[in-house]
Amino acid sequence: MGSPAIAIISPGDMGHVVGGVLNQRGFKTLTALEGRSELSRLRAERAMISDVGQLKNLISEANILLSIMPPQHAIEFASKVSKQILKEGGDVVFADCNAISPATTLKIKELMDKAQIPFVKIGIIGPPPRVGEETRFYASGPDANRLSELGGEGILYEIVSEDIVAAAAMKMCYAGLTKCTMTIQTAVLIASEILGVRDELSRELESSQKFHWNLMTSRVPFYAADADRWAGEMHEIAQTLGSVGLTKNLHEGAGDIFRLMASSPLGEETRETLDKSRTLEDTIRIFSKMVEK
Repeated sequence: MGSPAIAIISPGDMGHVVGGVLNQRGFKTLTALEGRSELSRLRAERAMISDVGQLKNLISEANILLSIMPPQHAIEFASKVSKQILKEGGDVVFADCNAISPATTLKIKELMDKAQIPFVKIGIIGPPPRVGEETRFYASGPDANRLSELGGEGILYEIVSEDIVAAAAMKMCYAGLTKCTMTIQTAVLIASEILGVRDELSRELESSQKFHWNLMTSRVPFYAADADRWAGEMHEIAQTLGSVGLTKNLHEGAGDIFRLMASSPLGEETRETLDKSRTLEDTIRIFSKMVEK
């Protein structure tokens, strides 16, 4: 039996790189670009992911369907897949690879169960795969072993548990630290700019908080390109923490900071178009003006 055909919706920042890596490893990769943006088309072409047009074609041709998209679209897309298979049939394993909560995962499971579709939850941790570095795919659910072939060059595939929500919980707890930290770093810099002590704070952070300062200078100028989808992720994390009795406020507030970044002129950039020469100082001035509005 040959390698399975793997469908990827959508070929965005993460999805098209995952598709490219799987392509290089000999898998047939597919997507459906009907109604998608020109940027999605360019990314799919770059990764040599074949376009089959409509979702129904994708379902009929693929053995595995990886949903990789902003979390706020995850349920809507899963519903479309479920309805399409109920209508016309299909033999595909559906893997949600999005930054969603355990509760949202269970809602998707209900949709897949209704259509009798094998369902695997995957939590992706790390940047898009690249040479010499593995992106972690934490998987869970009774059918998680059916996707073990995803593991290989560029992707570390690790099964967490047969409990379908385990990989979602792993992703939420991890990103609850890393991405919330991004917003705290950005928020204090914005506040220092507005309060007139940015230079003094910068010197102190560079002296006594070298780890955080290095992250701030190298990454904060480029967060806005991803901020819109990260805002949705913060909502999912807030719901996760709330479900175990912790406050939702910390990560709902982090979502507010990401929305602030996304609403700035820098939010119109993509990873392909962002200005790599922009400094931290310039970035914070731009964000501060959005607050002052």
